[in-house]
Amino acid sequence: MPVNDAPTPAPGSRGGSPAGAPRALSPETLAVVAGRPPRAAGSELNTPVSLSATYVGGGDALGEGGLGYGRFGNPTWEALEEALGALEGGGALTFASGMAAVAAALHLAPAGATVLVPRGAYNGTHALLALLAEQRRLRVHPVDVTDVAAVRAGLAAVGGPAVLWLESPTNPLLEVADLAALAAAGRERGALVVVDNTFATPLLQRPLDLGADVVVHAVTKYLSGHSDVLLGAVVTRSEDLRARLGRHRTLHGAIPGPMEAFLALRGLRTLPLRLERSQRSAAELALRLRGHRAVARVRHPSLPDDPGHELARTQMRGFGAIVSVEVAGGATAADAVVGAVCLWVPATSLGGVESLVERRRRHAGEPDVVPQQLLRLSVGVEDLEDLWEDLSQALDAAAR
Repeated sequence: MPVNDAPTPAPGSRGGSPAGAPRALSPETLAVVAGRPPRAAGSELNTPVSLSATYVGGGDALGEGGLGYGRFGNPTWEALEEALGALEGGGALTFASGMAAVAAALHLAPAGATVLVPRGAYNGTHALLALLAEQRRLRVHPVDVTDVAAVRAGLAAVGGPAVLWLESPTNPLLEVADLAALAAAGRERGALVVVDNTFATPLLQRPLDLGADVVVHAVTKYLSGHSDVLLGAVVTRSEDLRARLGRHRTLHGAIPGPMEAFLALRGLRTLPLRLERSQRSAAELALRLRGHRAVARVRHPSLPDDPGHELARTQMRGFGAIVSVEVAGGATAADAVVGAVCLWVPATSLGGVESLVERRRRHAGEPDVVPQQLLRLSVGVEDLEDLWEDLSQALDAAAR
C-alpha cells in the first residue's frame, strides 16, 4: 500500500526563513536557512547545543506530551531534523549513525518479509541483512536495480510482505536506478520502498518526490561533510511511518548526541558549496582517468558513455562526487596506487572536504560483484590540479 501521500511540511517552520521570503526556496537556500531559531531582535542566529539529559515535567515513556528525558528528544536534534526534512520534502528523524538509521528502516518490515536489495549495495546494509536473515527475521533477495523488469519479476515472486531497498547511484559501482519506475513497481505490489540517498544528497535528487516511502542518510558523509560526526537520518512523508521510526529510536536507544547534531547542522550550511566544487572536480578527474594507461575502467555518471548517464542526467541535478576506478593489473596494482598517494587519504568513508581513496574489496564483507581492483574515490574540495598530480603519479608508479 503506498504511504507516500502525506503533506510536505513547510520549510522554515521554526521561523528561520526571512519574513516575506517566497515559500518555494531553492535547496541551496534551504540548506542555509532551514532549522534556524525564530527571528527576533537579539535572538541567536544558530540553534545552541542542548546538553541536558533531563527536562522538567512532561513527557511519558515514549516522549509524548513533552521532552521529559534526553532519550525522547532534544532541541538541537529537532533543528537538524527540520532542516533535513525541508531539504528532502518530508519529516526527518536523526539517529546515532547511518547504520542505526538503516536498522530502523529495515525494522519497519514485518517478520518474514522479503527485502529486495541492490546486489552491489553498501556492505554494511548487506551485513545487517545477512544477520537478520540468519536470525530468520527477514529474507533477502539481491537484484540488479538497473533492470526494472528484473526487479518487477523479483517483486512478483515474493509471496508476502516486501521491502524494495534502493540506492542510486549505488555504492561503490555507481549504478543508476530508475527510482520513479521502481517505486511505482513497488507500490503496485504493496512493497515499502526505501532509498538510501547518501551519495546523491537531497541537493541532487529527492526520492520522496519520485515515489519512495522512506529515505535514509548517513549524515556522517556529505550532509555533515567534515569527517568528525557519526549520525544517520530517516525521512518520510507518512505520519504513521515516522511515528514507528520514532518509537524504534526511543526504545532501541539509537539517539544522536546533541553536539553531533550541532556539528552536522553547521556542516549542512556549506553543503551546496562543497558539493558543487567536489562534483565538478570529480567529473574532470573521471575524464582524465579514462586516458591513463594504468586505468582499465572509470565509473562516473557524468561520462557520456556511462550506462547510467542518460538516466542520471534526467533524474538528478548533478552527477555526484564519487568516482570508481578499476586499475589495470588487479588488486595488487590497486593497492600500490593507494600506497603511493600523498595528498589523497587512504581511508574508508566519503563525503568530507578531504579526498579519500580505498580499494573496496579489502573489506571482507564487500559484495562479490565489486571488482577486486576497484578503487572508490571520494573527491573533496582541494585544488583539482593538486589532486590530479598526486593521483596520476601514483598510477604512473603502479604501471611501471
